[in-house]
Amino acid sequence: MDCRVAFVRRFLGVTLVSAMALVLSPVHALEQPGGQSRALERFSARLQTVLNSGSPTAFETVVSSELLPVLAQRLERFRQDFPEVMWQVEPAESTPDGRPTLNLRVRGATESEGLTYSLDATEQIAIRLEAGQLVEQELLAQQSLLRSGKRPLSVNLAIPDVVLTGSRYDIDLVVEEPLGKALVAGGLIDLTDAQLTAQFRPNLPLAPLGGGGLFKSVQAPQQPGSQTWAVMLVHPDGVVTATKRVRVVSSN
Repeated sequence: MDCRVAFVRRFLGVTLVSAMALVLSPVHALEQPGGQSRALERFSARLQTVLNSGSPTAFETVVSSELLPVLAQRLERFRQDFPEVMWQVEPAESTPDGRPTLNLRVRGATESEGLTYSLDATEQIAIRLEAGQLVEQELLAQQSLLRSGKRPLSVNLAIPDVVLTGSRYDIDLVVEEPLGKALVAGGLIDLTDAQLTAQFRPNLPLAPLGGGGLFKSVQAPQQPGSQTWAVMLVHPDGVVTATKRVRVVSSN
């Protein structure tokens, strides 16, 4: 069990906290584009092809030179942990202020020290394109699930997408199949933007849990922004780790 937890904690610092290689780029104020639906469709198709190609140089065709060093490095680190994954990139609804967005999903599996780990992660980003290349982006939503074991445990991650400033809300990682009297441990940690940018490798404190999963009540900050949570559940057959970014908005 120690090697499973060690892998997951190492992986948290490299990719799972951000879910995918594109998440941790700098966030800038984006200008409102106009009439770019076809350009967005073409770009999403190109980006999906590049991400699935596995070529380190192909990334240069879809990302500006300013963003390329950081994004290429993080994509390469992601591929070191998950060399065989499948990416899906699709245009999504524009933001209320008119910015185009993309939905990204990555799924795959890897092996470490004889154990198999499966990943399913999604994110939504607002973007700005120039000459068919990504020049700016903002992370809007993110969620990931990493599970180990020959038969990954079926779980449901119940965390809201948006909460009000100062409100209390629940973080639940629900086990959807009975574990009987099996010993289960778990924990969660709130990761700051600075820790995410530094690819911080968290040491999640674990405590005994009931067989139904992890159930916590937390409080949103008093200022609008976001919170990113990392959750871990250790059970007899493996480890489940999840991350979720929660938007915090003002009630005014």
